[in-house]
Amino acid sequence: MSDLYQEILVKKEMTLGKKLLKVGIIALLVLLVLAAMFLNPLILALAIAVGFVAYMFLIPRLDVEYEYLYVNGELDIDVIYSRQKRKKVASYDVETLEVIAPAKSHALDSYRSEKIKDYTSGKNEKNEYIAVYNKDGKRDVIKVELNDAILNDMRRMAPRKVNLM
Repeated sequence: MSDLYQEILVKKEMTLGKKLLKVGIIALLVLLVLAAMFLNPLILALAIAVGFVAYMFLIPRLDVEYEYLYVNGELDIDVIYSRQKRKKVASYDVETLEVIAPAKSHALDSYRSEKIKDYTSGKNEKNEYIAVYNKDGKRDVIKVELNDAILNDMRRMAPRKVNLM
């Protein structure tokens, strides 16, 4: 049996709402600095506090990448914020897989009412797959962008659970 190691990096596309939020935060900071210059220097402390919170917590959450690491039937998903902070999101094993199919497949019709965790870029619908995992009685439905090597390995390990059409 050969070992399969695949790593995929997917950059989430920034939506219009997130772009407007980023512009709004920057505009608020500029207005606060101008208000501090012309009205009251104490407003500068507020501008610094808002700038710190925006720089440390808000703006980095707008630039998102997902990393999939697939090793011998185990899929690990990490989220990376602003190419600096990494957080492990989930880990799934092919043994707990119920079904995986393309996002628009009819094989997933019975799972459409479930909450889907989206770990895709949002721009490449051709490679989007929905996987349903059942772990300890809890069902996780995830949307990911996988390549052919990972899908073929999953099909080799669990042929009845992988639908590629």
